[in-house]
Formats: sequence, C-alpha cells, structure tokens
Amino acid sequence: MLLCNTDEALSKRQRIATMSDVNPTDQGNQHPEDSYSPPKQGHRRFFQRPWVIITGAVIIALGCFYGMRYLINSRTHESTDDAFIEADIVSLSPKVAGQVSTVFVDDNRFVEQGALLVEIDPRDYQVRVNERQAALQSAMTSLSTASNNLQVAHSRVDSAEATRAQRQAQAEAAQATASRAENDLRRNQELLKNQTISSQEFDAARTAAIAAQANFEAAHQQVAVADSAVAEAQNQVGIAQAQVKQAQAQIKQAQADLQAAELDLSYTKVLSPIPGRVTRKAVERGSYLQVGQIMLALVPTNIWVIANFKETQLVNMRPGQPVTINVSAYSKNSYRGHVDSIQAGSGSRFSLLPPENAVGNFVKVVQRVPVKIIFDEPLNANQVFGPGMSVVPSVQIKNWTVPSWIFWLVAVIAGILVGLFGLRWAAKHRNNENPAGNLNHEPAKA
Repeated sequence: MLLCNTDEALSKRQRIATMSDVNPTDQGNQHPEDSYSPPKQGHRRFFQRPWVIITGAVIIALGCFYGMRYLINSRTHESTDDAFIEADIVSLSPKVAGQVSTVFVDDNRFVEQGALLVEIDPRDYQVRVNERQAALQSAMTSLSTASNNLQVAHSRVDSAEATRAQRQAQAEAAQATASRAENDLRRNQELLKNQTISSQEFDAARTAAIAAQANFEAAHQQVAVADSAVAEAQNQVGIAQAQVKQAQAQIKQAQADLQAAELDLSYTKVLSPIPGRVTRKAVERGSYLQVGQIMLALVPTNIWVIANFKETQLVNMRPGQPVTINVSAYSKNSYRGHVDSIQAGSGSRFSLLPPENAVGNFVKVVQRVPVKIIFDEPLNANQVFGPGMSVVPSVQIKNWTVPSWIFWLVAVIAGILVGLFGLRWAAKHRNNENPAGNLNHEPAKA
C-alpha cells in the first residue's frame, strides 16, 4: 500500500506541474478538454526502485546467514583441505613360479574374499605331489617290514632266554652231580686207607667224580652259549627297533614332503585374501611369473582419512571428537566420522630426508601433523572411494553449537528490517524531490 500511495501522489504532482506550465492569458481561450495533457512518467533513481531494494534485502539476509554460520563454525571447528583417503593396499605375488594359465579378474573389479584371481599351470606341481605320495607309500611299507622284523627279534629273544634257562638248569644239575661225586670220592679215599673198599671201587668213584666235574663244566659252557644267544637276540631287537624308528622318521619326512608339494599345488591358484577392488593389474594369460613378482594390488573396503592439520590447530583437538567429512569427488555428500589418533610427530620428521634445523639459517615454518580419522557410517556403494582421493574434514573441537534455524531466523529478521528501511528511505527521497505545495495546485477551469 505504501508503494501504491506513493505512485498516486507522484502522478498527481506530475499532472499539476504540467498544467502549471500553461500561460494564464491563454487559459481562457482554451477548451477545458484542451487544457489537459497526458502526464509524463517520473524518473526514479536505480536504488529507489522497489525490486532493487527487495533484492538487496535478500542478499543481505543471505550474507548475514552465511557470515554468522562461518563465524560460529570457525570458533567450534577446525578443518583443512590437506587430507586424503588412505587404506592398507595389499600387493599380491605368487608363492610358486610358473606360467599363467587363466586370469579371472579385470582392472577395477570388486572381488570377495577367497575369490579366484589367477591360476598358474598346475601340471608340474601335480607330478611332484604324485612323487611324494609314492615316497610316502614306500616309507609306510618299510615301516611295516621293520615292525615284522622287530616282532621276529622279540620271538628270538624269548626262545634264547628259554634255552638259557634250560641250560642253566642242566648246569645246576651237573653241579649237584659233580658235588656228590666229589664227596663220594673223599669218603672212598678214607675207606681205601682203612682197606674197607678195594682199589677198583675207588677208581670207579674217582672216574665218576671226574666225569661229573666234566659234565658240570660242559653245562656251564652251554649256559654261557645261551647267554650269548640271548644277547645276540636282544641286539637284533635293538636293530629292529632302530629300523622301525627310521621307517617312522621316513614316513614323517614323506608326509612333510607331500604336504609341501600339496601346498605348492594349492599356490598355483591365487585367491583374494580380502574383499576389495583390483588395481595395478600386471598379469596376463601366458605370462611366466617368478616368486615374489607383483601381479596386482587390492584396495580394501576398510578405508580412513589422514588429515594433515597445522600444529596450531591441534590445541583443542582430541581423539574421539566428531568429524564431518566431505569428499571432493562427491561434494554433495558428507559423512560422519571421528578422530581416531594423532601422530606423535610432524609429517616432515618422518620423511625420507628429515629437516636438519641445526645447520644454516633457520626459518620457522608451521608444521603439519597427520591425524587419523575413521568413518562412522558406511560409504555409498554406488560411488568409488580409494587411497589418494582428496577430502575436507571438519573436526568439532567445541561441545556447543548453534542450530541452523537460529541463523535463518536472524537472517530473515535482518532482511525484513533492511527491506522496510529501504522502502521507507526511497519514499522519503521521492517526497523531497516533489514539494508538498504542488499537491494543492489544481488546473484552471474554462
């Protein structure tokens, strides 16, 4: 309504000014209808136009909103654009040498854990497995033979010990016979002295004593022979036991060789150790790979952010503080995270050539300290994230914040006030340019 009243007053003043320019002496000769001419549109200054004032008010409101938000954010947050995504990149290389028979993946493809990536020609390693299996079978046969020999040796020991016991009993019987014959001989000697027995009977007793002693000595020698047989049998048992142990060791060696051959055979199939995306693929079918040769790299899904903050920004920064992460490649999306840890030392100190400040002139440079930031929410599966991508993290270092609706409320109030004052100022200047006395001047009637 203020704009409408102002326009009506301006049009009225213009009509009056137009009619006042007519000569008074000619007014009587003019027809009333001829005394009126169409009013000329008044010329407004650019900054007095309503749409300019309203546009300026909107711009000031927006500037007020973003200015207050930037001021509060600079007090409660620390941010840097020197930040990048990092991950534990896994470089894959074969454990066995051979010619590649099949490649199952392409560049930048996502693979699950345990997925088959590359297969090396397994025929040579299958032959080795067959050889080790034959060697194991031979060792098991040797163990069976050694076990049988051990049983035979134990049987021989038992037989030798039985023979020895028999010889020992015979030796004891011969000893008893020899002892009795010796006693008879001594009694016969006494009887012979008394002429109780004849010389022929004494000779018979002496012969019997000599024969009994000889039998005892022979029996004793048989016992010694039996002892030797027992010792020999026991020795054979020891040899058989050693052969069994050797066969068992050969079996273990053959089993280890077979296991190694089977492992080498399994290594011909290169599997993915983690879920991730294939990068830096440098293997094709028909290529010959050496042990340790890099074939490809896997970028895992578990990624984080390394932000290099200035040392002056770490005053109030602590592990656990919330972080808002904006990925430069996808600026419309932001992710929540938190500060995991702060490196104990600047990045330049752990570089390949650390600075030596004790030499030459010293110029103080603000150092940057790496800060590890962990994502707290899953990333968009339709977007690609990888090491080296730029991010802009904003760490909340203060616990208090101002809601956005307060900024909008203050900005809207400021815009309305600026708009009202601007419109009032424009109306006032238009009134000053057209004096109020002209409003009462009416055109003369014929």
